[in-house]
Amino acid sequence: MDLLGILQVSGNGLSAERTRIQTVSSNIANAETTRTADGGPYRRKVPVFTAVEVGDGFGGVLGSKLAQPVVTDVIEDQTPFRTIQDPSHPHANEDGVVELPNVEVVKEMVDMINASRAYEANVTAISATKNMALKALEIGK
Repeated sequence: MDLLGILQVSGNGLSAERTRIQTVSSNIANAETTRTADGGPYRRKVPVFTAVEVGDGFGGVLGSKLAQPVVTDVIEDQTPFRTIQDPSHPHANEDGVVELPNVEVVKEMVDMINASRAYEANVTAISATKNMALKALEIGK
């Protein structure tokens, strides 16, 4: 694989992790939203990453899949909503039960840390690739 291929892989990784960070941020921002435009509580969003089937060796698959997006979709998590008993809440049903989003802030923070570390790893790979290219250019001097 050439240096540009390495940069493309890391660039796809940066794009995927950016999407994951944006999704987690949206989930955290709406962790207490009991009514959306659809009428119900906010549903947690999850990015879907593309799975690559390894057939003819890692290098061959990697080379053929570089142009494809890493995140194929962002779907809604179908876990049940959390419920609390609060008859005074404006969105409580006739039994006084309020449905809250299925967002767990602690879980979202763990996802945010993982995405941040993966983003940093891709930035480090880009930096190392750039340094290799610069060193290769110095050989010709």
